[in-house]
Amino acid sequence: MWQLAAWVLLSAVGVGSAQLMFNVTDVVQKTNCNKTVILPCHVINLNENNPDVMFVTWKRQGKTIFSFDGGRKEFFRDSTVPSANLVSLVDLPKGIASLRLNSEEADVGNYSCEVTESNREGETRVELRNYSGSWFLLVERAIIIVLLFVIVALCLAQLILVALKYEIGPEKRMGVIVAAVFSIVVAVVGTVLFVQDGYTAQNQTGLGLIVVPAVIFVPLQYFMFGIVFGSLPQATFALIGLQILGYVIAVVGFALCVSACPPIHGSVVIAGLAILAIANLLSLGYVFIMGPRMKDHPRPGKAVEEPLNELQSYVIRE
Repeated sequence: MWQLAAWVLLSAVGVGSAQLMFNVTDVVQKTNCNKTVILPCHVINLNENNPDVMFVTWKRQGKTIFSFDGGRKEFFRDSTVPSANLVSLVDLPKGIASLRLNSEEADVGNYSCEVTESNREGETRVELRNYSGSWFLLVERAIIIVLLFVIVALCLAQLILVALKYEIGPEKRMGVIVAAVFSIVVAVVGTVLFVQDGYTAQNQTGLGLIVVPAVIFVPLQYFMFGIVFGSLPQATFALIGLQILGYVIAVVGFALCVSACPPIHGSVVIAGLAILAIANLLSLGYVFIMGPRMKDHPRPGKAVEEPLNELQSYVIRE
């Protein structure tokens, strides 16, 4: 009786030793930021640890896309995955048979890894999924969009203030309206493109429409200061310089962001737009406070000009 039990136990051990075991990973996700995709396959109970007696096969949806014959040192790659390769041939004796693919060749679906060591074999499966994530973090996207519309709102508030309190000719008024409409349309289009998920040309174009056209606020600010003050005080040049600084920082941040995924310089864009917003807020406050004073106390040039005009009229009448 004990002989029968021993035989059953030995048979069970023999069957167990013929089966390779794996560290199982059920799902792997790839994003638009991934240049390569690694599909894990890690055997945990190799005996011989010799690549010469190992055979690795990777299948996608049941079709073989890659294989490695350790005895012959031969590779097979399907024409659809020319980049397919083992992560490390050196680590294969350690049981690491993971597959590396270029992201554009890594179609979503079910993959299987089959490993054979002499007369022992095993298989593990992994599903590759797309992860639909955003280019920027949600908080960063929200801050960028809020800052953009704060800048637009402050600029429009300043335009309305100037239009209500100061005389503007028809041509200048039309120019102001066109600039205001342009800034609003660009801001809306840029936001719609920027908020979409993924790392695509649309996202980059959206960020570009948020940052690059902001240059229009600099000459527009100079124009509004000119209407209110005529001869610009030094403070207005400081405010315009602050706007230029913010714009340059935002553009530099944009240039750095479009070349990286995920963007590691999103804070630079935010800093530039924040400086632009602060400059517009200070400009609005300066026009609101100092503008009426300049209106109540005419500029020296204007004070001299008016008596001269009166004298000229008197001479002509005589």
